[in-house]
Amino acid sequence: MRARARHGVLIGLGSLSISTLIVPPAGGATTTVTESHGTAIAAARAAGAGISFGACPEVERLPSSVKCGTVEVPLDYAQPSGRQISLTVSRIPASGDPADYQGAFVYNPGGPGASSMYFPLAGQLPEWKRIARAYDLVGYAPRGVARSAPLSCEEPSERAQGPTPDPTHPSPAEKQRRIAEAKAYAEGCAQRNGGALRHYTSLNNARDLDVLRAALGQQRLTFMGASYGTYFGAVYATLFPSHVRRMVFDSAVNPAPEKIWYRSNLDQNTAFERRWADFRTWIAKHDDVYGLGATPDAVARSYERASARLAVEPAGGTVGPGELHGAFLGAGYYDDYWVPRATALSEYLRGNDKPLIAQAAPRTGAAKESENARAVYSAIECNDAPWPTDWAVWDRDNTELARTAPFETWDNAWMNLPCAFWQGPRQQPLDVGTRRGALPPVLILAAERDGATPYEGAKELTRRLKGAVLITEEDAGTHGIGGGANACVNAHLEEYLLQGRTPVRRASCAPHPEPDPVSLERRSEQRRLPNAV
Repeated sequence: MRARARHGVLIGLGSLSISTLIVPPAGGATTTVTESHGTAIAAARAAGAGISFGACPEVERLPSSVKCGTVEVPLDYAQPSGRQISLTVSRIPASGDPADYQGAFVYNPGGPGASSMYFPLAGQLPEWKRIARAYDLVGYAPRGVARSAPLSCEEPSERAQGPTPDPTHPSPAEKQRRIAEAKAYAEGCAQRNGGALRHYTSLNNARDLDVLRAALGQQRLTFMGASYGTYFGAVYATLFPSHVRRMVFDSAVNPAPEKIWYRSNLDQNTAFERRWADFRTWIAKHDDVYGLGATPDAVARSYERASARLAVEPAGGTVGPGELHGAFLGAGYYDDYWVPRATALSEYLRGNDKPLIAQAAPRTGAAKESENARAVYSAIECNDAPWPTDWAVWDRDNTELARTAPFETWDNAWMNLPCAFWQGPRQQPLDVGTRRGALPPVLILAAERDGATPYEGAKELTRRLKGAVLITEEDAGTHGIGGGANACVNAHLEEYLLQGRTPVRRASCAPHPEPDPVSLERRSEQRRLPNAV
């Protein structure tokens, strides 16, 4: 479930008694009694220790207004007194009247492999200011990410550098090359991380979240997860329903066990094809600005012409077809990428490759972060569930799908192929769900045309979490809509977080406005005008 997160929470209020922390999992949970007891022990320990917040290390690149600390969690919850790992945490205290204070608000942006250490800064944005007055905004790096017991599967310098190919229908030789790379990558993960690797899972991410809740002094958790964050948030709600105060699931992963994770990625490919068509339709509507074609098919031909040219002569020596595809995949996630991507393609075909190089060239300074993010992504998804181990299954499914959804299919397959050769035990996914009345009302936000987390996932999560309320942004596809461009969605989010109120069952919001096309020439002209905004 590759999803690019973009967004882009108080020291303890007193120790919790051990009796409040030992809560049996909801019916159907496939967690052991030992691990449940281990989580309770770790949470009680964290509640007593709290978090000592102070100046953030320089490596976090955060302003002095953000304070940082750590929380200790067991590597293995079956051995809560065994090896401990430190998770980094960030916080800006609530800025409003103490009488309106509502506690800590924890955020996770997804991935797997993304950090929310920057999240406290969201309180500076207009959409978050009222929420920031009532809550401490808390971010953290989940296990494996950044400084939180980081995972690594290869040397960052070995990460593929541009230019790279991007065959829509790969040859047998290309497939064999990719199989060899996937095997080597899985082997590198096993060798570099040893027996610890098996403990990087969504179940443990949910347990870590409960320990963080306790360390923050919260008897019940207020949490918002986006993308993959909705999945382990749903796991948390299943395991610890009585520990939930308020939860927001933004752009929900389909939690059905049979979808985790192989089928989810196939579904994602189909949804991205639709989103790629949305982008091309928008470009075609503005052919007077971009000159890339007056129909979606004509725009596709312009893209293919650029890809073919880059295969012969990479832009700047580093931007080939693979880098072009990566940049345009971002436009499938977020429509505020539409203007710069369309401009870059238009300018490239007119002979100016600078915008494309600026947007698509590999960033050498981000190699370590990128390698770490992929390692965490692979560990979580490969450990969480069984995957096909026969290449013939992958080849059959992706070849068939690429006939109707070529834009993302094979790129997604290569990203996930190490799971076919993963070393170590695989879990069976948790059967996410709660009984009616077991969980307080929770809020699910979804864009109807989301490519990264198809809309059916939000409907499935709504069915499984009894009493959940679904807010749909109709005919829109940006990934991660809470606190974004839609005032209607934000009003529901704010009313829920500040007042605890939701619609009865579900509500719809009209789509936010499409991006306003601006040509490179118009932007240059605007910059020259003394009163331009």
